[in-house]
Amino acid sequence: MRLRRIRVGLRLSLWLVLLALLLAQSTAAGRDRLEQIRRFTRAAEFDFASWTVDAGLRKLAAVGLRAASYLREADRSSLVVEYARLFDRAAQVDRQIVATYSNPSLADPAAQAAPLEDELSGIRARQDELAPLVEETIQEQVAAVLAELGLAGGGMPVPPVLFHFTQLPLALIVSPREVIREDADIQLEADLDLAAQVGLEGQVEGALGVSALVVPVGGIGTYPTMVQESGSLGWVAEVVAHEWTHNYLTLRPLGLSYEASPELRTMNETAASLMGTAVGMLVLERFYPELVPPPAPQADSGGEAAVVEQPAFEFRAAMHETRVRVDALLAEGRVAEAEAYMEDRRQVFFENGYPIRRLNQAYFAFYGAYADEPGGAAGADPVGAAVRQFWERFSSPAQFLRRISWMNDFEDLQRALTDR
Repeated sequence: MRLRRIRVGLRLSLWLVLLALLLAQSTAAGRDRLEQIRRFTRAAEFDFASWTVDAGLRKLAAVGLRAASYLREADRSSLVVEYARLFDRAAQVDRQIVATYSNPSLADPAAQAAPLEDELSGIRARQDELAPLVEETIQEQVAAVLAELGLAGGGMPVPPVLFHFTQLPLALIVSPREVIREDADIQLEADLDLAAQVGLEGQVEGALGVSALVVPVGGIGTYPTMVQESGSLGWVAEVVAHEWTHNYLTLRPLGLSYEASPELRTMNETAASLMGTAVGMLVLERFYPELVPPPAPQADSGGEAAVVEQPAFEFRAAMHETRVRVDALLAEGRVAEAEAYMEDRRQVFFENGYPIRRLNQAYFAFYGAYADEPGGAAGADPVGAAVRQFWERFSSPAQFLRRISWMNDFEDLQRALTDR
């Protein structure tokens, strides 16, 4: 057992070194532009080196302890559910604390909030206690599903599934104004306040004549991967699988060419999203069946299609319409008109319950790459649709991933779709 743990530890160390080197690479194209942008971001950039070393050491220590292996599978899953519920309760208590301090009718809000703060402290202490075991359990569960799909060598997915719950960096996305295209994605400190975010966007846009936006992310494909805490186990499993897919692709042509073109970025993100959704659902079905959402209504007892009330405002359809119109205006060189239109549409989204802070070219450059569902911010971009069509050709997610991972460009995907 000890020799096996040493071998596993060495294997993890090799993966950490290899993937750190791969992630550190950058393409020569656009480097000058990136350096121009980084004049404004350097002081606020996230320290990936320190984070990776810290997270890697935690994971190597966990390999030796393997605390989850001493518990029954049902007990491990129960602790994961407890962790998720603690997260939801912590969020609820935190909101109550804020409301207490914001209440002008309270003479001593600190005294009123003290029991809540004590409860919150206890919750966080319990979460800290559970976190290593919960991470190990979810890693093993995702790995088990990947192995069942045929994505394992010697019983272990390659690369091994490793993630760490953490507060994620923000991302500064930069696009030209004349066309929607991601020219930069720079990770910033997680606690950068909103005023600093807005100021940074203004500085970059004013100096370089571009469109900029600071956005939140749910996961990052470092190694171990970075995953935001959440009370939704389905979402967590999905993100863990999504980011594992990026690490899998990083060792193959599609992932190595991630930054080579907007089309390849969309292929990567859409493939990872499709894999994440499929694997995340399989994890729920196997380990947390009580959390599987009920199926959508299909038909009533008389065989007629059930009447499903449609929302008055359909976000994805409205965003798709917006993106298509913006692309058309930009193609005609009507940049100022496109930007005015986006602001008008942002107000429409706000009025319908979607408080988008800024809707600009950078927004579409970032969100448009996640095209695992029709419509939305991708607009009429054919790349996402082609990936979805390719996905439908396979009975197994593993077959899809193996095929698409060896593609070098969008033309490879188009040729594959014409093959019979």
